[in-house]
Amino acid sequence: MSLRAAGGSSGRRGRIQCCEGGGAGYNVAGAAAVRWGAMECEEKLARFRQAHLNPFNKQPGPRQHAQGAGEEAPDLAPEEVLPELPPVEPEFRCTERVMDLGLSEDHFSRPVGLFLASDIQQLRQAIEECKQVILELPEHSERQKDAVVRLIHLRLKLQELKDPNEDEPHIRVLLEHRFYKEKSKSVKQTCDKCNAIIWGLIQTWYTCTGCSYRCHSKCLNLISKPCVRSKVSHQAEYELNICPEAGLDSQGYRCAECRAPISLRGVPSEARQCDYTGQYYCSHCHWNDLAVIPARVVHNWDFEPRKVSRCSMRYLALMVSRPVLRLREVNPLLFNYVEELVEIRKLRQDILLMKPYFITCKEAMEARLLLQLQDRQHFVESDETYSIQDLLDAHTGRLGCSLTETHTLFAKHIKLDCERCQAKGFVCELCREGDVLFPFDSHTSVCSDCSAVFHRDCYYDNSTTCPKCARLTLRKQSLFQEPGPDLDA
Repeated sequence: MSLRAAGGSSGRRGRIQCCEGGGAGYNVAGAAAVRWGAMECEEKLARFRQAHLNPFNKQPGPRQHAQGAGEEAPDLAPEEVLPELPPVEPEFRCTERVMDLGLSEDHFSRPVGLFLASDIQQLRQAIEECKQVILELPEHSERQKDAVVRLIHLRLKLQELKDPNEDEPHIRVLLEHRFYKEKSKSVKQTCDKCNAIIWGLIQTWYTCTGCSYRCHSKCLNLISKPCVRSKVSHQAEYELNICPEAGLDSQGYRCAECRAPISLRGVPSEARQCDYTGQYYCSHCHWNDLAVIPARVVHNWDFEPRKVSRCSMRYLALMVSRPVLRLREVNPLLFNYVEELVEIRKLRQDILLMKPYFITCKEAMEARLLLQLQDRQHFVESDETYSIQDLLDAHTGRLGCSLTETHTLFAKHIKLDCERCQAKGFVCELCREGDVLFPFDSHTSVCSDCSAVFHRDCYYDNSTTCPKCARLTLRKQSLFQEPGPDLDA
């Protein structure tokens, strides 16, 4: 522009004078003129930019005031007068462009990921309100369970917002999944959503702590299936019909999970049947995983793995140790054909008879004998329920061996090691011979009314009633027949 031209002309004029004065190069006066011209150029260029290039400064610059009043620029030598150039409009004088720069952008919106203190305060208020609702709702109701799930989600969200700079793993909650950001660089994982390999060295991926669902960070927002752990927590039960197929037409020829078009001919996608649910899935939702089907175990004692969908495989993996199968109700004839189950049922019944001895024995409580069955706590609560893992171990023989060892350890404490437990034994009142009897001995029988213990042969050979029951009956009759002290007076 004109200022640069002025600076350039000043420099050239200095060089010309220098050449004319010295004739053999730059002299001191010429070099000073060059430096002085450059400084003047920079100062004028700065004033020009400040006056004309700021779109938000609508006040005229100092040079415009001077030109408008007819004044000349101060301290300018005659040789420094700028050449007159045609008037140039300022570059940003258009009002519309000023508006585009200032108002078309939303400078007041909250950046993504920025959470203010008001958000944390609202979450805390929502948590307190949810607690109050849980206390007001009926216990063990569906609405109360849903409120508890909501309370958990609110607390997880509050944990995310409290301190985003903490070194804890990044948590994301989506459709009741609780995703943790993985730090492993392994490349052996596969995304459950897009069915592609997860390259841990260059890609970010997450794992659900509830159902072990793995996916890329880019696939998180595409997940449509809720976490199966919520179903296990709310409704823990098996499908006990063997492969209950309804047909592709009942699904509208679409995948039962992602609703993608499928057909048995493989166009546009292959239809794969899940042996557990009987439904059909696409290749992205059914990876031909193998799992033991509970319905086939209960009805056929069949432990051969069958092909199931990914969702069914995760559900069966979470349910494998839950004691929800009541074999006597579902298939009572199974005990007539499977000898292992008969032996296991007898051992479980004996352990339940030993439990009262341990509860009242100080030494047994200190030794924590009942913790020998901490992996199968339902064995010390009832002899009716079984888990799929129990039936698998019974089929392989591991459960029978472990229960026999535990039974031997418990019996040794009661009959040999502990004098207090020995003192709680019984003597057969029918023959009054033999050693001290215990209800879990194999050659004894227990009265169903008074829990007295007898020799099995004595109990079945004696046609009379139980002696202890007879004594209790006579005692009750004598209490009712005795006259009170008021009647004698």
